[in-house]
Amino acid sequence: MKDKYAVIGNPINHSKSPLIHKMFAQQTGQDISYEAILSPLDGFAVTVERLRWKGYKGCNVTVPFKFEAFLLATNRSERAEASRVVNTLEFNGDEIFGDNTDGVGLVTDLKGNLNLKFSDKQVLLVGAGGAALGVLSPLLMETPRCLVISNRTMTKAEEAVKIFHYRVGKHPSNSTEFVAKSFSELTGENFDLVINATSAGLTDSALSLPTTLFAPGALAYDMMYGRETPFMKFAREHGAQVADGLGMLVEQAAESFNIWRGVRPDTAPVIEAMRKRP
Repeated sequence: MKDKYAVIGNPINHSKSPLIHKMFAQQTGQDISYEAILSPLDGFAVTVERLRWKGYKGCNVTVPFKFEAFLLATNRSERAEASRVVNTLEFNGDEIFGDNTDGVGLVTDLKGNLNLKFSDKQVLLVGAGGAALGVLSPLLMETPRCLVISNRTMTKAEEAVKIFHYRVGKHPSNSTEFVAKSFSELTGENFDLVINATSAGLTDSALSLPTTLFAPGALAYDMMYGRETPFMKFAREHGAQVADGLGMLVEQAAESFNIWRGVRPDTAPVIEAMRKRP
């Protein structure tokens, strides 16, 4: 009998995760099934319990359930504890293990696939929701010169800095400047890497960012994937190189697959295959 896995979200029809995990399973010889499951907005815990009762081995979690998945987990990884959000659950008897693979997926894509070096870089993370919190700790561990988090609601950005500031303090050699700034405070600032972790791309909404944001040779990275978002168009028009989040999606999925199956797939052919799909 195949071991069963799923991704849970609302909405979920757009998810590419079932196809990605199917390719991982074929590549590694793992006999698994993986499906997308729509959960009612008020029924995430019930959906997870139903999967456990049906013998599923684990699941991925996407919008808007990552905070709830953190609370549901009975045991968590260090990176999940740091971010306070969970995108990967593993079921083992009465235990629900929670992890967050988004951050390692982003950093692996930036370093391994896009050849970005963090040393001496100025980094801007736009957004302070679950997507942003999930990647903050791994970004800090790369010790860029500066990491600024900015959000429409300034209090959320400031709270994120408070939550994560101890990460910088844990490493005396880490001289990363880690601060929160409002959109208006970004005027006159230049960044080598600008990451959009907001959901603005879902609604084709533009962000009120300064046009002078991008340093020469800057990379603008949108966690959305599959189409050019207003943020990507804005960045391209103002001289930045642009990348979407497909590589991050595949890399975080590979990390989840490794947690569940104990084998890490080769992501390069999967990313290439996904890029070629309509």
